[in-house]
Amino acid sequence: MLKKFKIMSIMVLALGLAACGKGESSSSKDYALKDISLPLEEKVELKGMIASSPLAPEDPNEKLIFQRLEEKSNVHIDWKNYDSDFAEKRNLDIAAGDLPDFIWNAGASDADLVNWSKNGVILPVDDLVDKYMPNLKAIYEKYPHYKDMVVSPDGHMYSFPWIEELGEGKESIHTVNDIAWINKDWLDKLNLSMPTNPEELKEVLIAFKEKDPNGNGQADEIPISFIDQDGNEDFKLIMAAFGGDGDNDNHLVVGNDGKINFTADDDGYRKGLEYMHELYQNDLIDPEAFEQDWNSYISKGKDHMYGLYFTWDKANISGMNDSYDVLPVMQGPDGVRRVTRTNNLGFSRDRLVITSANKNLELTARWIDQMYEPIQSVQNNWGTYGDDSQQNIFELSENENGDPMLRHLPLEGTAPGELRQKTEVAGPLAIVNEYYGTYTTMPDDAKWRLDIVKNEFAPYVDKDDFYPNLFISVEDLDRIAKIEADLFPYVKRSRAEFIQNGISDEAWTSYKQELERLNLKEWEEIRQRNFDKYKNK
Repeated sequence: MLKKFKIMSIMVLALGLAACGKGESSSSKDYALKDISLPLEEKVELKGMIASSPLAPEDPNEKLIFQRLEEKSNVHIDWKNYDSDFAEKRNLDIAAGDLPDFIWNAGASDADLVNWSKNGVILPVDDLVDKYMPNLKAIYEKYPHYKDMVVSPDGHMYSFPWIEELGEGKESIHTVNDIAWINKDWLDKLNLSMPTNPEELKEVLIAFKEKDPNGNGQADEIPISFIDQDGNEDFKLIMAAFGGDGDNDNHLVVGNDGKINFTADDDGYRKGLEYMHELYQNDLIDPEAFEQDWNSYISKGKDHMYGLYFTWDKANISGMNDSYDVLPVMQGPDGVRRVTRTNNLGFSRDRLVITSANKNLELTARWIDQMYEPIQSVQNNWGTYGDDSQQNIFELSENENGDPMLRHLPLEGTAPGELRQKTEVAGPLAIVNEYYGTYTTMPDDAKWRLDIVKNEFAPYVDKDDFYPNLFISVEDLDRIAKIEADLFPYVKRSRAEFIQNGISDEAWTSYKQELERLNLKEWEEIRQRNFDKYKNK
């Protein structure tokens, strides 16, 4: 893996150098526009690269949101759209010097941003924000922590963020991601009580397997399923029921003393994997769980084949009905219920970058700043209104002051994720909590999920803080990337092996020794030092 990382690092450097070299840029010509306001008197064109969902139109300009933006600004965007393998195709274009004016939904890692800025692929945007972007500037002035998180280690901003606030503190919608959903119909059919601890859950899953709860006379029930990847469909939420700090996608928990903990070598983590091994031995785990993709996962979910599964919103898997309910937080071995927080904030700093080929910086900045208008941000994030060709997310109305307000329409059984992918455009935007009730309503599914977080999970979150998305120094970023290139794949691979093969004392000792060899201690030191620096600002 280390060799692979070195090759990737060299490739990134080569990409940057090629972009600044002799490659023919596909950016727009210089329109020599100064001191402009939108809409322009005459239409001009900017060129953008974008990553879109396969569910969305092949031409992004077929989306009503972009059509209205063009009418509003008199700026036409010539899109190069990649709906698959975006990062690879983006990097090939950069290597060829084929740079658009900007990259939307850039998908850039921190290492990408640092290397692109260092090699002249993208431009600093500090002055652009200050001079031409009043909407974003106002966000940064009112919520300076978001600006702090966009500023790179060299002191400049090179990208535009996505910000979505939904709830606050432990009651944020981002507090947990992989909710466990249990088949309530099967519980009722078999006259079983809701399980309250891991042992009770195991007995329920055995009953799901053996007692034909779907009543078709076949043993086709899948007691428990998940997707063995970091994210919303992983089973990590239940790991806190085995003592210790549980687990999250980053294997990183901040204690109430401010000290970080790498969770994937804790005793509780081992006990959780031993429990999962018991389930595996009893043929209770979906045999496809370690290799299935999203489409396979939702296909079985829509047929209600699962006794227990994990996802952000059950509407996307089993539908918005009463057949599945939230599995309550289970008691640990000490009788205490705990929930491990995610390290998510509803923030990413990589949603748009301006390339060094751009000759119309003021125009581009003013066009991007439209995305940070509240009504526009709301549409970019979820979808729009008044589309005669398909189902709408919103209706346009007025708030109590007579100002425009977007009210969410009922989903009418449509999976929210699918509808939004067809109509929203994502990219740079900002939605803060104060917008709800003023510029938009809260989506029904979000309000419903917030209530679940508040009632089912927040009371059991025992940590006051989480590890934020810090933009660390080039040296630390490089070292973290090199360590994680080996460390995290090893943790993931070992987890699957432990679940399928079991864990002996010898295997566990060997596992922890390998973590040390892969520089876990150094990783923890870097993470702790940067967290301390962030907290002491």
